[in-house]
Order: sequence, then C-alpha cells, then structure tokens
Amino acid sequence: MRILIAEDDSRLLTQLDALLQQNGYSVDLADNGEHALFLIKEYAYDLAIIDIGMPKLDGFDVIRQARKDNIPCPILILTARDRWQEKVEGLDAGADDYLTKPFHNEELLARTKALIRRASGQANPVIQFGPIALNTVTEELAVNETPFDLTAYEYKVMEYLMMNPQKVVSKTELTEHIYDQDFDLDSNVIEVFIGRLRKKLDPDGTLKPIETLRGRGYRINRNL
Repeated sequence: MRILIAEDDSRLLTQLDALLQQNGYSVDLADNGEHALFLIKEYAYDLAIIDIGMPKLDGFDVIRQARKDNIPCPILILTARDRWQEKVEGLDAGADDYLTKPFHNEELLARTKALIRRASGQANPVIQFGPIALNTVTEELAVNETPFDLTAYEYKVMEYLMMNPQKVVSKTELTEHIYDQDFDLDSNVIEVFIGRLRKKLDPDGTLKPIETLRGRGYRINRNL
C-alpha cells in the first residue's frame, strides 16, 4: 500500500517514514502543502497523512482542494491543535479521521490499517474469499485455515488484490502501490510474485485464486 506523508517537522517526517516502511508501506514525503497537493493529485495513494500546520499551503487547504478535484483516497489529519473546532474543520474539509500529536505509533498504525480497509469496503480486518483468508492486522494468509509463509512483497501483492476485488489491477498499478517512486515499472517482478503466490496457494491448480486477464492485469477470483 502506498502512503503520502505531508509534515513540515523534518524529524517527525523521518520518524513516520521509517515507521511506515518498517511496517511494509511504500511512502512518499512532502514537507509543505504545495508539494503535498502536487503529489496527491499526481499519484494514486491508498492513504494520505496530512499535518495541518504546514508552510505554503496549510493542511485544510490541501484537503479541500484534493476533495474538490475528486481525489478519493482516505485522509488522516495529524495536528498539534487540540481544539475541537479545528478537528471539526478538518473533517468538514474532507478528512476521514484525525490524530492529535503526540501519539503512539501503535495507534497511528491501527488507524492507517482501518482507513485503508474501510476505503476498500472492508470493515472486517479479516478479508475472506472462499477458503482464502487474509488477516490485515497480523498480516497472515491462510487457505482452509492453513497458514502460508509469504515474503513481504508476496503479501503486499495479495493484500492489494484482496482489497480491490471488484477491479482488474494492472502490473503498473500493483508496482506503484507496493514500491517507491523510483522502482523500474517495466520490471517483470510482478509476474514472478504472482507465479509464486499461485504455486504456494494452489499447487495442484484447482483453486485458481488469481485470475489473469490478458493485456489488462490481475484480479482475485471472487468465485472461490
């Protein structure tokens, strides 16, 4: 999953970057509102974490302009301001949730996962299609209640497909959501991950958990 962090405190920005990358997210950074607005318009994010008090353009304006342009990604406000009026203003601007500084890392991660799940229509932390169950809290995947060991990127691919069951996901989209900006989008690494997942989850070829739509991309098999 790909996350934008917009925060003008360089120390906090570095800490958040490290925290989210350690937990398997791809992260883009902005240290002012203008850059944040450019990035959120330019790239498709699974979540944006936006500080209110930023230079050049404050967080409220970034959110308002993003929503005016119909950018749908969930937005979590970070704010050092504890007045309820400002929290309401952020939510009214189009944010989905807020977190007051200072905060615990565990709470930030929990809210991040919850917002991404809800944006994909998945309220339950366990996403299930037939015998395949993906626990987004423990980051475990099981088939018929038998857990499978996946690499970090195999998990990311499966999570993104299961979070987006109604759409055909292209290789480019998958790459953009599991890697950072500078990754080679022409790489065939996505095909390798899909092949590995199929062998691990469906060694005899009867389940067919991941469909290939030639020339378009991949989709989780919703008829499992």
